[in-house]
Amino acid sequence: MISEREDPFLPEGRPEDAGLRPEILKEMEGRLREWKMRDVLIVRGGRLVWEWHDKGQDRTGQVYSMTKSFLSALIGIAMERGEIQDLDRSLGEFYEWTREEADPRLASIRLKHLLTMTPGFEWPDFDKPYFQMRKEADWPRYVLQQPIGHEPGEAFTYNSGASQLLSDILTRSTGLGALAYARQHLFGPLGFRSPRWKSHDGVNEGGAGLQLYSRDLAKFGLLYLREGDWFGNQLIPQAWVRESTSIQHKGLVHYEPPIYGHYGYHWWVSPEDHNGRFDCYFALGFGGQYLFVVPSRDLVMVVRKALAGKHNAILSKALLFDYVSRAMEDRP
Repeated sequence: MISEREDPFLPEGRPEDAGLRPEILKEMEGRLREWKMRDVLIVRGGRLVWEWHDKGQDRTGQVYSMTKSFLSALIGIAMERGEIQDLDRSLGEFYEWTREEADPRLASIRLKHLLTMTPGFEWPDFDKPYFQMRKEADWPRYVLQQPIGHEPGEAFTYNSGASQLLSDILTRSTGLGALAYARQHLFGPLGFRSPRWKSHDGVNEGGAGLQLYSRDLAKFGLLYLREGDWFGNQLIPQAWVRESTSIQHKGLVHYEPPIYGHYGYHWWVSPEDHNGRFDCYFALGFGGQYLFVVPSRDLVMVVRKALAGKHNAILSKALLFDYVSRAMEDRP
């Protein structure tokens, strides 16, 4: 167990020593309560250089759909360990009954399609069937019984049901739920404090349900910034980090307001020509919960916000693109 002030993996520093202009960060701080922010952390140069909490200290909380990016990491780890062979494995290999269905496309859906949100299921925006799924007894079967409206691999439809299938497949392949597997191969090595993860029928939720401290979110982002290396221990394969945070589908890059981006393997990807500032990628949770990773600026930023409508999530992005980006500019 690591206390908040004794974390050797996340040493503290000063923003000015990390090339951040304190006066711009002070300007940003004046917006945080007005914009209903809860936690904001900035890591640069491997140090926690700026931290703000509306209650004065860090605390655990739901990360909502940021859970998906953690699940992506676990899939990459399982592949490296040989517990999942490759992303071209089809659902028919895990759910044999799907081979008997009238639509042959069901059994041919591949793991890569689940990771890129392109399995082809009819899944109305925004994730509406997910809420019905949570009322069912058998979550994977509910997802797999949805009609197929597109050829797998073609159309992007944001689908937490696909994430649930991935969590179920991870458990089938490793013999462990996502939380237990993460404790061994991810959360433990990163020194996470008291992670919790909701489950159903012995399987952790794939699309949401994870509860973490903000500082632990920052360490996860730092792990990705370092391409899976954690103080000499390669927790996630470098190739997986690069592939999963690269554009795999256009996703929701044209959505307005621009709270989303392109899509990788359960990560959102926002290149400079999309945001006007710099290439980055992020984990995103409902209502404006963001974990930003900006490799070219050696920056990780955590933003947690009170729920106040989907479109208000743009305020969380404004902290990075309107304030922190200016704070990184050369001093006048």
